[in-house]
Amino acid sequence: MSAQMPARRKVTAREAAEQYGISQRTVQRMIAEPRPDFLSRAAARRAQAVQLRTSGASYAQIAEAMGCSTGTVGRLLHDARRYGEMPESGTGDDQRQEQAAS
Repeated sequence: MSAQMPARRKVTAREAAEQYGISQRTVQRMIAEPRPDFLSRAAARRAQAVQLRTSGASYAQIAEAMGCSTGTVGRLLHDARRYGEMPESGTGDDQRQEQAAS
């Protein structure tokens, strides 16, 4: 059984385990997002960041559009390059120049 609607919990896994008399690991398995769902959601976020970047958006514009920080955008694009979802952009000078201009 997995969490169908993941939400922030008010109790820790340890507290829930003690309350229900089960192991902490059982609680974690029950409330965790299924791995395939997580991977597809992560791939979709990377694809959105790549699409925005290839259309010429800056890291700040991507962050605003996606509702995250510029650091998260950098991580998403780095992961996309690592997984072969985005071509290498050279040495990364474009990002350093953007940050210097901000």
